[in-house]
Amino acid sequence: MKNSEMPSILIIYTGGTIGMREDPETHTLAPMKFTHIQNEIPELSKLGIDVSATAFNPPIDSSDMRPTIWGRIARTIRQNYQKYNGFVILHGTDTMAYTASALSFMFENLDKPVILTGSQLPIGVMRTDGKENLVTAVELAAASRNGRAIVPEVCIYFNSRLFRGNRTTKEDSEKFSAFMSHNYPILARAGVDIVYSYDRINYANNKGILKVNTNISDNVIILRMFPGINRQYFEHALNLPGLKGVVLESYGSGNVPTHRWLLNTIRRAIKQGIIFLNVTQCSGGRVQMGQYMTSYELLNAGVISGKDITVEAAITKLMFLLGQDLSTEEVKTHLQRSLSGEITE
Repeated sequence: MKNSEMPSILIIYTGGTIGMREDPETHTLAPMKFTHIQNEIPELSKLGIDVSATAFNPPIDSSDMRPTIWGRIARTIRQNYQKYNGFVILHGTDTMAYTASALSFMFENLDKPVILTGSQLPIGVMRTDGKENLVTAVELAAASRNGRAIVPEVCIYFNSRLFRGNRTTKEDSEKFSAFMSHNYPILARAGVDIVYSYDRINYANNKGILKVNTNISDNVIILRMFPGINRQYFEHALNLPGLKGVVLESYGSGNVPTHRWLLNTIRRAIKQGIIFLNVTQCSGGRVQMGQYMTSYELLNAGVISGKDITVEAAITKLMFLLGQDLSTEEVKTHLQRSLSGEITE
């Protein structure tokens, strides 16, 4: 560690609204210099934490996030893993839940906090939510009990709440409470004190030497059901060259239209080796295949239930598993198991 007298945290600025500040003369927004972060946010120096920062150059807009950048973030953490007690990733909010989910699958034996945060307003704006999000995320990343990190997971911290990263969805584009975790309780709440829910934190996957696996397959699509879905569109999507996996966003508890052509198209695709993962369009709840006749037919066809997984975790988990040297049956088996707390088994 950098300083044995105090915990050390590395802030990794990838991009996003939080990294912008207003020019006092032109009133335009431009990226601030995160290598001098304590000059911009003097509150950090009062935490008793040794804070360092590194920044991606150029910054990555949230909408431009992609698997190669996920790998870059993961490798940055691996390269600095022995130097710091925890990591804070500053990231645009639009795709933050995807990145958090992907990283949760890339890390094995993680025993240090990796906390993503950002803001709805730039950090250089008077009413910004960025300062509180950043300062508290650093405090959470440095927190320990009995010599161990309190939250050795990939998390998202936003608006006083700490979420498991792969259980989180961006739900609002305007409110400071931008994120929600419908199917898993929060890990901590920051008020006058930070109150942790220790029984909800995953300590099971942090035994051994850290392993980082950044192999990802992008031969996947998300297909969302809607009334009047076009047959030609649906069949064309499943005939994409190289397609390996489909996240099927179904209605309610896992239902799709009863069109015979739709079910037959899915059956043909599965016989060709394409994997289907069924997730609900609903914000909360879970897929319960077999509860109704349409989902029963999907089950018989070989579609995998996503249970209570988020769409963000579903697509990144499928991409991760397809990037490994696994058979189709092995991928299907792992999809039904919790790899890092993303589903309730």
